[in-house]
Amino acid sequence: MMSKENQTDIRVTCAIIERDGLVLAAQRGASMRMPLKWEFPGGKIEPGEGAEACLHRELREEMGLSVVVKRALPPSTHRYPAFTVNLYPFVCAIRSGEMTLNAHHAVVWLKPDDLPTLDWLEADLAVVEAYRQGLSLPTGIQNKKP
Repeated sequence: MMSKENQTDIRVTCAIIERDGLVLAAQRGASMRMPLKWEFPGGKIEPGEGAEACLHRELREEMGLSVVVKRALPPSTHRYPAFTVNLYPFVCAIRSGEMTLNAHHAVVWLKPDDLPTLDWLEADLAVVEAYRQGLSLPTGIQNKKP
């Protein structure tokens, strides 16, 4: 039997998009849960969907971008009072598309060392640190189907 706590687990992917030595950060919309906080773009994994497939779908829907995944970072878990986020991060590069902001208020390109200056979602803070420390999953392990 699934506990009530497990029913509030949310599986989410996010993209650390690199370009010319900079990293993309996105600011949540004013009407979203946790408004105007900064995050790496991505979204919720649908039932039966793999993490990488989710990442590609969400970036097309929310930003009009197609990306190539370069590597996966270690998953992280963050417990908010009402729910738990299981976050599956991927380092990516833009393959094609013109960026549009269909879900976010703003975006900014930053040097990796400047990432901590933003007001991040708590769940993304561990991803910021893992990225800045150069962590990645061991070769051959990917976040395809969590």
